[in-house]
Amino acid sequence: MAPPTSRSQPEQHPPPVQWLRVRYAKRGRARFTSHRDFGRAFERALRRATVPMAYTSGFSPHPRISYPNASPTGAASEAEYLEIGLAVACDPAKVRDALDAALPPGLDVVEVSVARPGALAEELTGSRWQVDLAGLSTATLKTARDEFLAKDVVLVERMTKNGLREFDARAAVVALDVEDGRLTMTLAHQVPLVRPDDVLAGLRVASPEFAPKEPPVVTRLIQGRLDPASGIIAEPGY
Repeated sequence: MAPPTSRSQPEQHPPPVQWLRVRYAKRGRARFTSHRDFGRAFERALRRATVPMAYTSGFSPHPRISYPNASPTGAASEAEYLEIGLAVACDPAKVRDALDAALPPGLDVVEVSVARPGALAEELTGSRWQVDLAGLSTATLKTARDEFLAKDVVLVERMTKNGLREFDARAAVVALDVEDGRLTMTLAHQVPLVRPDDVLAGLRVASPEFAPKEPPVVTRLIQGRLDPASGIIAEPGY
């Protein structure tokens, strides 16, 4: 009887020689792109742009891409970030131009730079969001804002992959400003992550008069390291 054959070992890939940090925007109809759909579009763009990606080792190698904190589906953004590991060092400006040309309209590469040491997620501790609400008066928005901020805890529910979950939407809100038909909210990144729609749900809990008739238009304006005392958000370093 022939001796059993051992399973062949998977190919081992060398570590990246360069990490690049990518800032991109989701604009227009592209705001409805899910995180999974964006990932597929981005990997296709990497291939079209012939970016020399580094790959993970194992039986199913994947390009080395780190996605630390994606915006929810339906939200536009001017400040999404990811990092890519390359097998060959490249000029960041050329990578930016090639990726931007390869991505679909509305998914726009704003900036590419050599990544700093350390985890990108540790530099993303807060976001500022703009929420446009048609049909609500400034007085209604201010009343809802004031009643929400006056509470120590505002419990909301959200359906997650593990079922319905209840959590405090108030704890993440560092600032909540009102303009005509618009809320601007500064949110600390916590666990679980509080999103703008959670704050809107909290406003409905705190103030019965807060009842938007039109879907809100949500845009992430900035994302980075939050100073909770001042509410200032410093963009991730490049």
